[in-house]
Amino acid sequence: MQCSLMKLCLLLLLLFHPPVSAGPDEAEKVVLEVITDSSPCSTTCGLGIRTQTLCLLKDSKTALEEKLGRKNGTKDASQTKVSEECRVRKVNCLELWQCGLQTMTVTTGQRVEIDCLGEVMEAMGRFSWRVSWRYARGIITSDDSLFERWTAPLLDRMVLDPVKEENAGTYRCDVQDTNFRRVKRIYWGIRVLPVGVVNLDYESALARWKQDENQQKELQTVTQAVLIYAVCSLFMYYHLIRC
Repeated sequence: MQCSLMKLCLLLLLLFHPPVSAGPDEAEKVVLEVITDSSPCSTTCGLGIRTQTLCLLKDSKTALEEKLGRKNGTKDASQTKVSEECRVRKVNCLELWQCGLQTMTVTTGQRVEIDCLGEVMEAMGRFSWRVSWRYARGIITSDDSLFERWTAPLLDRMVLDPVKEENAGTYRCDVQDTNFRRVKRIYWGIRVLPVGVVNLDYESALARWKQDENQQKELQTVTQAVLIYAVCSLFMYYHLIRC
């Protein structure tokens, strides 16, 4: 009985309120945007950010007709114009989710910070992604069977301050979106050496290398001058004897 009454009500609604199709004036009010500029993805692997510029079309009705014409193969050339009313938006992009293995060598006592998401976390929100870490103690590897679960207090980054020798190994970061789709995996291999074993100050090492190079050039110049002086002296001595 209730089903019959419901069907009767629906029939009366359709009779007294038939669906109204949009006329030409309504089509002109449709707002259409077109992407006029798009930047490359901010990173070559893992999640990145792409900046796009969208502008309104001046004649939305003509744009709809052209789209239908191109679909039917009757129109080729575009007659619509883009207005100067534009907006900029940022969208996430993904070229390749596997980022491979990266290594670094540090000395004990330094601060080590590894950022897994970077600018994406700031642009897309802290709770848009699922981040997990794993750790292979004491070895540099990308063999996933050697990793164990590891907890990073800051979630999106790993901070070792100060770093110790027992922190050496490989850290793996996995990022998933809200649909559990993997969007990034990266391995960080960290070698930790005691202080004094190796000098990692690149600037001072480069300065000393340049200083040694300059000293070697000066020595070569002095040696050449001495040889020239010796040859000239022998030549003059030989001529004096002949005379």
